[in-house]
Amino acid sequence: MDTTKKLPLDMLYHWEATKADSPYMTQPIGNGKVVEYTWGRAIDEARRMASYLKSLNLPEKSRIGLISKNCAHWIMTDWAIWLAGHISVPLYPTLNADTVNYILNHAECEVLFVGKLDDWDSMKPGVPDSVRCISYPLSPPNDFETWDDIVAKYPPLEGQVHREPEELATIVYTSGSTGRPKGVMLSFENMAFAAAGGIETLGVGPEERMLSYLPLAHVFERTFVELGSLYAGFHLYFAESLDTFVQDLQRAQPTLFLSVPRLWVKFQHGVLQKVPKEKLERLLKIPLVNKLIKKKVLKGLGLDKVKLAGSGSAPLSNDVLDWYRNLGLELLEGYGMSENFAYSHMNKPGRTRTGYVGEALPGVEVKISEQGEVLVKSPATMMGYYKDEEKTKEAFTEDGFLKTGDKGEIDEMGRLKLTGRIKEIFKTSKGKYIAPAPIENRLMSHDAIEMVCVSGANQTQPHALVLLGEEIRPKMADESFRKEIEESFTQLIKDVNKTVDPHEQLAFITVVSDEWSIENSFLTPTLKLKRNVVEDAYQEKVDSWYAKKQPVIWQ
Repeated sequence: MDTTKKLPLDMLYHWEATKADSPYMTQPIGNGKVVEYTWGRAIDEARRMASYLKSLNLPEKSRIGLISKNCAHWIMTDWAIWLAGHISVPLYPTLNADTVNYILNHAECEVLFVGKLDDWDSMKPGVPDSVRCISYPLSPPNDFETWDDIVAKYPPLEGQVHREPEELATIVYTSGSTGRPKGVMLSFENMAFAAAGGIETLGVGPEERMLSYLPLAHVFERTFVELGSLYAGFHLYFAESLDTFVQDLQRAQPTLFLSVPRLWVKFQHGVLQKVPKEKLERLLKIPLVNKLIKKKVLKGLGLDKVKLAGSGSAPLSNDVLDWYRNLGLELLEGYGMSENFAYSHMNKPGRTRTGYVGEALPGVEVKISEQGEVLVKSPATMMGYYKDEEKTKEAFTEDGFLKTGDKGEIDEMGRLKLTGRIKEIFKTSKGKYIAPAPIENRLMSHDAIEMVCVSGANQTQPHALVLLGEEIRPKMADESFRKEIEESFTQLIKDVNKTVDPHEQLAFITVVSDEWSIENSFLTPTLKLKRNVVEDAYQEKVDSWYAKKQPVIWQ
């Protein structure tokens, strides 16, 4: 069907009329059990919840909060909020109380859906007493009104509610790696344009299966999973927990699979723990055997049915990309941001180029500024930042292009290569400028490295902070293991330094003993490095590390 002129609620009414009895969402509820939601059941529950929200007599277009890990109720809540004439405000399920409080106050949320959460006790103090809370069947223990009681009590909202294309649909608070989150205002038209363009480009249809596990509060998952399934009509499965992830994958047998660089690296490390890299490469070179091996590895990952695999949110190292492609998984990198609903660039099957994030998606104009900054413009571009005219003005050029903050270049086929963040570029004591991302990308080719941060402002040469892979971190106290890593990293520095300009050559690698996680604020909720937090944490030690003049240093 032609989805180009359809808004999200139009698509809801379409499936309600044509696929009411078809399965839409599969929700695990523990002990290997699942609940199946047909399109009819999901829309009926959303209509009942919308009736309840209408009964509260909130001001028109009120902001309603939603904090939960991914589940069927997350999506039904989004629909219910729109059907009731309001605006959804998703919050990451990993936020601390202070940020929860900031967002609920800034958006003036009067109602909050409290869903599936691992650490509700630490978030709860951030919820103002005046906010009315509603819980899901999978919520932590609470005394709030429950979803099931409400949908049992209220009749479904009748008819087809119409929301205008230019109306505000949702406010997405950026997981910003610096400062307070900004509220990105996205309209129904923004969402519709991105969803329709994405599924059309990838040729996605109703027969697909997808596992939803990256946070729906992030635009990457929201665009391609929530809105993608709404526009293409495919089956969504949810993950129960990290412990059951492999079983969840096996249940879903996804044909489409999205992930972020840190997780693609973790999956790879998991395989290489069982089969050393050299052995795997040898086996993949043997005719007849290689097909069997590729299938076995992908089946072990639960990805043997995947037709399209995507990576986004941050750059993926070329070596990791090539490793997956060598296994026969066409891993497509994409590029977007909250401010354009993750709709900007994407590699297309058969047209990929390693190190590039692909071509502009349909309807996206792109140009590079004189300073080398990537500028984009499309009907998916945000309305602006909520209650912040000044920052909104700063985000655009005079001719209406969105300033991405990324440096980039475009090849002869229109494919975009990102060469670093403008704000991440730092100056050495010799007055030379360095973009850390390309150097980090080269370092990430090493199997032992899970994450890396290249730094060195006001020093003679840059250095790298390295977090070892989770499975080998316990060996850090072992002397022979340290010796092995030191030899390997010394060689890595030599190899990397041959490929960069003299002023970019690394002085040393420091292996950190801390874990970098969302919980200690080193990572954003989408597992991106908070560079300023990482650099600040080690600032006091940096001068003494340079003074040692050793290629590898242990924290």
